[in-house]
Amino acid sequence: MVLDAEKLDSETKQLIAAKLGISETAFVSTSVTADFKLEFFTPTKQIAHCGHATIATFSYLKQIGKIKANHSSKETIDGLRNIYFEGDNAFMEQKSPSYQIPKESINNILTSLNLKTADIPTGLMPTIVNTGNSFLIIPVNNETILKEIQPDYEKIKQVSEQYHLIGYYAYTSTTDDKNVDATSRMFAPLYGIDEESATGMAAGPLGCFLYDNGIGKTNINIQQGKFMNIPSASLLKININIKEDKIINLFAGGSAYTSNEVIIEI
Repeated sequence: MVLDAEKLDSETKQLIAAKLGISETAFVSTSVTADFKLEFFTPTKQIAHCGHATIATFSYLKQIGKIKANHSSKETIDGLRNIYFEGDNAFMEQKSPSYQIPKESINNILTSLNLKTADIPTGLMPTIVNTGNSFLIIPVNNETILKEIQPDYEKIKQVSEQYHLIGYYAYTSTTDDKNVDATSRMFAPLYGIDEESATGMAAGPLGCFLYDNGIGKTNINIQQGKFMNIPSASLLKININIKEDKIINLFAGGSAYTSNEVIIEI
């Protein structure tokens, strides 16, 4: 996260994000339409939204006293989003979901993860879900299959370009942890992210996918980062709002802490 970013142009922000080399960097500026303006850059591109960077930013702003109330808001390049706080957790708003099944590319999708048709649960299909960004939600039967996924990053890039995806979000609902509804992995090589440990903007679409496929609850916990080469487990909480049996919006969130500070020379 970079504060006082109104002093920086887009080229400088991209350079800083590239030098940092983390999945996304949030740049915080003043806003005339919300409490804060946030812009997100991966090491290679700017993206419209980023879940964990939003949660980290607003948690930090709350911790240092720049936010006093239990609600706030952010301006992004894709409109305004509400933020609220619940104890040590910060939650960000996402839009109602849209769905698309890329039927003509299912074989390419499975090949790009070295999966077989038998690895996918009966009755479910890889599905593109958008609540602000598009992610390909890919269900698998169990954690063993999820752990042993071997991503072909070039093929994932090709599918991501074809469907304008941020990336893939593979998951399983089969888990021994009673506090977790799904375990996930996220791959976004098109944006310079081989695998990410926490992705709120992907967890939101997955929460919607689970709800609309019969999970039977609107408060959903998603674990991510467990099966990275260097495990970095995170817990993402999804709260879905329903009206007349339809998802009208959702909030994705969790807690955050300051790990370190970095000085970048440009």
